[in-house]
Amino acid sequence: MTADAVCGIAVSERDAVAASFYRGRVYLFCSEEHRDLFSADPARYAKSVEVMALKVGVMGAASGDFTPEERAKARELGRVIAARGMVLISGSAPGLPLESALGAQAAGGLSIGISPALSLDEHIHVYHSPVEGFDVLIYTGSGLMGREIVNIRSSDIVLIVSGHSGTLGEFAIAYDEGKLIGVLQGSGGIAEIVPDLVEAIDKDTGAALVYDSDPESLIDRVVDYYVNVHFRRPSVFVREGEREEPRVVG
Repeated sequence: MTADAVCGIAVSERDAVAASFYRGRVYLFCSEEHRDLFSADPARYAKSVEVMALKVGVMGAASGDFTPEERAKARELGRVIAARGMVLISGSAPGLPLESALGAQAAGGLSIGISPALSLDEHIHVYHSPVEGFDVLIYTGSGLMGREIVNIRSSDIVLIVSGHSGTLGEFAIAYDEGKLIGVLQGSGGIAEIVPDLVEAIDKDTGAALVYDSDPESLIDRVVDYYVNVHFRRPSVFVREGEREEPRVVG
């Protein structure tokens, strides 16, 4: 629950008429007129309400022989997330999740790692996971599989970049719980078979999918869809009667 930044009336995601994105945050409104007033001069109105930044989860391959181009694309995802004022979340793993975290941190953004470990010592010495690139590490003590649930449920938007079995698990959770999912095409791994997975799953969860081969375009498109449509689904489970066929955007 938040408030309309123009009139101050309490508004929630489920009853908001419109939304607007400004400096990494989504502002909700009781009318399109108020949305338009805000969009015309966001700096004037934004300070009147407290709104959390959008969290974007980057889920991808932690191991493998990555080309310089693949690493660069993962870093670009992190850079754009930070440049748009959003928070990056990942599994605090090496490989492409680390590249995205380094990209976000280098751009001055906040990078949060969800660790499978109980402590920093276990994170480093048992799971052989990195510390660099992360401003915050959250120790779940849940192991690799348990950590995936926290990854997804802590993210407003989920991005799939390449990936192996762990990323497949993260995709399955995100899809089953109706998340907005962006898929970086051409990144290999699980990302390349998502359309086939969706067809085989054949289940209406409220999930929405955006496909794009360009990191910046992918992020801008998922944010646009979130602001215009998906913000109305704040829960990981849509309510009875709200389920619909999975949507492929664009």
